[in-house]
Amino acid sequence: MARVLLLRLLLLTALAAPSQGNRLGSTPRLRYSRFLDPSNVIFLRWDFDLEAEVITFELQVRTAGWVGLGVTHRYTNVGGDLVVGAVLPNGNVYFSDQHLVDEDTLEEDGRQDAELLGLTEDAVYTTMRFSRPFRSCDPHDLDITGDTVRVLAAYGLDDTLKMDQGRAFVKSIFLLQVVHPDDLDAPEDAIIHDLEITDFLIPEDDTTYACTFLPLPIVSKKHHIYKFEPKLMDHNETIVHHILVYACGNASVLPTGISDCYGADPAFSLCSQVIVGWAVGGTSYQFPDDVGVSIGTPLDPQWIRLEIHYSNFHNRPGLYDTSGIRMYYTARLRAHDMGVLQLGVFTFPIHFIPPRAESFLSYGLCKTEKFEEMNGAPVPDIQVYGYLLHTHLTGRALQAVQYRNGTQLRTICKDASYDFNLQETRDLPGRVEIKPGDELLVECHYQTLDRDSLTFGGPSTINEMCLIFLFYYPRNNISSCMGYPDIIYVAHELGEEVSDSMEGMMAINNVEWTPESIKKAEKACKEAEQMVIIKTIDEVVENTTGLIPEITPTPRGPCVESSGGKVEPQDESPAGFKASPMALSDAGTATLRCLPLAALLFGQGALSWLLATLQTRA
Repeated sequence: MARVLLLRLLLLTALAAPSQGNRLGSTPRLRYSRFLDPSNVIFLRWDFDLEAEVITFELQVRTAGWVGLGVTHRYTNVGGDLVVGAVLPNGNVYFSDQHLVDEDTLEEDGRQDAELLGLTEDAVYTTMRFSRPFRSCDPHDLDITGDTVRVLAAYGLDDTLKMDQGRAFVKSIFLLQVVHPDDLDAPEDAIIHDLEITDFLIPEDDTTYACTFLPLPIVSKKHHIYKFEPKLMDHNETIVHHILVYACGNASVLPTGISDCYGADPAFSLCSQVIVGWAVGGTSYQFPDDVGVSIGTPLDPQWIRLEIHYSNFHNRPGLYDTSGIRMYYTARLRAHDMGVLQLGVFTFPIHFIPPRAESFLSYGLCKTEKFEEMNGAPVPDIQVYGYLLHTHLTGRALQAVQYRNGTQLRTICKDASYDFNLQETRDLPGRVEIKPGDELLVECHYQTLDRDSLTFGGPSTINEMCLIFLFYYPRNNISSCMGYPDIIYVAHELGEEVSDSMEGMMAINNVEWTPESIKKAEKACKEAEQMVIIKTIDEVVENTTGLIPEITPTPRGPCVESSGGKVEPQDESPAGFKASPMALSDAGTATLRCLPLAALLFGQGALSWLLATLQTRA
């Protein structure tokens, strides 16, 4: 009992301090913000320093109780980390780096890697600001990466630190968004043009692809489209899954009206070069200041195909929709005309994912050696500045990898924590150069533990896709470059006798799917010869073949060294550490309701030492 009382006393000494003011004081502006719950009770601001690898959060909650913010896993909060704080009734503050032992139980980390920058409470809000490294050396702290991050926020109605699932929320956020819209130029002469389907009666089917052909703005001289955003109606549920705008070749003969994009009339699937795209969870996107979509010259498309994917899973009747894309364009020209290159696995049933798979990898190869021949003119080096990732419900991760002369150069883009409900156009930290002759490989990671039958590649949301759209300049005529495995080889490796691709697709249904056969299928799909399909804006198609190269994983970055706590085995060498960087905030300007940081760290270190001593003597 004496030991318990001593621990409690030391904890209060270390983390509770007399109030030194009621304001956060003069603190740097945090550029990004988001509500984290449906009722808009929890508001998060954040910013980061890519060089120092430190992120700063400010959590504001409508409560007089404790608040918490952290990072958690895809399927469970158990093991998630949570930085918690509260202003106690006597004006002192509590602040601690903790983790969830189970859904309801928090436990303090062996080390404290979050730095308190401010903690206040007024008549409406409790506000907590703190910083933490992207990656600490504490195994209880989940990494902040360039992937989708599942942000966990929780709060209480009083200062009793107890988890309540009704006041805990998880939201997927792309935290390390390197370009903020406020940093971009907003032309004063901006013109708005809407591309939309009006009063469309959504069929009562699970999946509908509605397409129509619309003219681009008629202008007397060259203009640049510099921004786009979705135009969506509120249906009280997510009905619109994605919207794509495809450029049409000026020699194309286009149908009129609205019809199924991939139905009986093949004319409604014409035009395959994506200009812009939006998917569920995305918002508006503005191109970099030196890039735009060219319109108004003889070389530019005059018509587009607008494709809207509806997911009416509840088969609701009588739903009318007016949705589309709003484009902003200007006569103030940018330096470069942009294009979009579609990569991945060709979307049709040769692409399959077995049922009950904990993990299954699919690959789509692109060989650029024929780009110049198909373009009809020399192809300058492609400068990639952004990307959009796309799978359906079983997708868990994607990446695009670049090779030159048989050697892996880099991972162009990736998301190891992909969320179907957060698909947005993202900027790269720096431009990536692709030269003619390079190979580009897309790898998609799927999980189908909740499915009892095969999942095939296809347009429906319950089918699958494996696509990455690269935004680049200068524009060329290549619209897509995608691959798929030789299904005859795959079927043979799975013990099925087939003589053509159709038989191969049918034979996959005969396989008894076990963990062993799933791995065998994955290996066969990777080792099979890839059929590569390249397509231009004028629907010219060229085929080639290739083999899937190996992917060398990108090593994890160094963790930030701090005193105490358990060190991961991979971090034991000096190369695994880096010096703790300065936080984004100016500690001299922040007025904190807490002890100075040095006192906090001393108290926390003393607590860790005492706890270890008592455990040794127990």
